[in-house]
Amino acid sequence: MKTAIKQIIHDALEKARQAGELELSSFPEIVVEKPKDEKMGDFSTNIAMTLARSERKSPKVIAESVARHLENGELSQAVVAGPGFINIKMSREFFLERLRNVVTQGEDFGKSDAGQGIKILIEFVSANPTGPLHVGHGRGAAVGDALARILKKAGYDLSSEYYINDVGNQMNFLGRSTWLRYRELMGEAIEFPDNHYRGDYIKGIASEIIDQKGDEFLNKPEEDCIPFFRKFAKDNILKGIEKDLSEFRVSFDNWFSEESLYEDKSVEKAVDWLRSQGHVYEKDGAVWLKSSAFDDDKDRVIVKQTGERTYFCSDIAYHQNKIKRGFKKIINLMGADHHGYVPRMEAVLEAMGYDKKIFKILLVQFVSLLRAGEKVSMSTRSGEFETLADVVSEVGVDAARYFFLMRSSDTHLDFDLELAKKETPDNPVFYIQYAHARICSIFRAAEEKGVLYDRSVDLSPLRDDEEFAIIQAILAFPEIVEKSARALEVHRISHYLLDLVSRFHGYYSRHRVISDDELLTQARLFLLDALRITIRNGFELMGISSPEKM
Repeated sequence: MKTAIKQIIHDALEKARQAGELELSSFPEIVVEKPKDEKMGDFSTNIAMTLARSERKSPKVIAESVARHLENGELSQAVVAGPGFINIKMSREFFLERLRNVVTQGEDFGKSDAGQGIKILIEFVSANPTGPLHVGHGRGAAVGDALARILKKAGYDLSSEYYINDVGNQMNFLGRSTWLRYRELMGEAIEFPDNHYRGDYIKGIASEIIDQKGDEFLNKPEEDCIPFFRKFAKDNILKGIEKDLSEFRVSFDNWFSEESLYEDKSVEKAVDWLRSQGHVYEKDGAVWLKSSAFDDDKDRVIVKQTGERTYFCSDIAYHQNKIKRGFKKIINLMGADHHGYVPRMEAVLEAMGYDKKIFKILLVQFVSLLRAGEKVSMSTRSGEFETLADVVSEVGVDAARYFFLMRSSDTHLDFDLELAKKETPDNPVFYIQYAHARICSIFRAAEEKGVLYDRSVDLSPLRDDEEFAIIQAILAFPEIVEKSARALEVHRISHYLLDLVSRFHGYYSRHRVISDDELLTQARLFLLDALRITIRNGFELMGISSPEKM
């Protein structure tokens, strides 16, 4: 909608230039905003103040010139205010015509080509395959999946990826933990180390091995057993992770194994290339990257004294692989404890000759799960954690996803289980879903009364100020999607929907939709159809269902 207003202002500037009132050696960016006070108009622009210096005129003089040329059949009024703002009021026909387009577009409403097909890879969750997904992973999954949906809607060529950290000591600990539980279940007395994975899920995996292999590993040395137990446990856990994510309505275009980077020598080749360019050196028996030369706060170890390569070393090869696959933008969602990861990855990308702006990390802050007002402790190794699957089972997918998405991902989140289960207006996801279901029930009631909804209806009976406030809110949806994509902020959608349906609930309490006035009834049904489409499309971006009955 603002795009249309910007074009009208652009045309007025051109007319002022042709009339000799403005020089306009170049056209500035036109910014259009909603006035804080709706009485001031529908839109406002500060273009006159932007042009004041280059035009060597007062903003007020420029504003008066532009306002005179704002002649358009869809524009009702243009008023200069304050030091040079131009407040614009559009005709009602302007909004009604665009409302008609909402229903015509249907599920495509909100779609744009803002992304211009730029190829983006988003990597998220990427939880180590050492245990089930917990509630913290759930937030990253919801945010990453919603962001992927938003970016696609905004016209980006988007691919999603899960990076499997299946190399290193953590996997050895996983294999050994499973092996020890296997022996314990087979009757041996085992002293279980504190630094191993202690959750009950390890016992479950060990039981499966017993079912399949019996006592085959009881008399074999540890070094012969661990590879099998490591792979079996990893595959078992990954299968569970994929199942939990699928039930959470999260899927990936690709699952990428860290181990594959070693199998095809990518890690080795990346380190050799950095060495050939003089970006690495040896000290105290370890290999270091000169990341401090590229604005990192210190140099980083990429190969330990033991010869073991660090996670960072693998990540160098992994991100080089991403770029070689043709992605122009790389987005990683990571836990808040990875804040130090940003400068080191930017440093290595610069060292490899890439623009560090290609790389963007979104830090997803921690989640505190509240049960009866008490925080639930979470630790994968101790086994004291709340799994994502348990939370989804308790509150449902819709509520879980909404609660993960209703706050900015860079702020801490208290997840209130009791609120998420409430079927009252206090629960925001219920409040929005109820609006959609209520609209559907109105259409059913209309049909029962013999009112046949006609999409070609005359919309002129819509005259109420509340109706036009809802119309303007609906028409703002494409811009909200575009802004969410550009800012990489998914919570904007939940805030938007909450505001939208609060307008509807208030309107519905004061106005009858189905009445003896047939033309007004049809026009209001059309308005609610557009509203229903907008709610559904917004919820689709959040991965949330839009029930027709509640």
